[in-house]
Amino acid sequence: MGFEALKPGLLLGSVVYALLGVIIFWLCFIIIDKLTPYNLWEEIVEKQNRALGMVVAAMSLGICIIVAAAIHG
Repeated sequence: MGFEALKPGLLLGSVVYALLGVIIFWLCFIIIDKLTPYNLWEEIVEKQNRALGMVVAAMSLGICIIVAAAIHG
């Protein structure tokens, strides 16, 4: 295998796709936050709503799997 994965083109492509995946994830999170009747971040962080935290974690994993599958091809 060697150092084929360290070629500048492949490395740059990986960084671009990683950033694109993070941006798409955050956009999906913001959209879902706007669609819910309450502020997700306030409920999870300030009010420590663990049940909602688990639901958001599952949603986040689902979005990440979808984005990864779309980017992978």
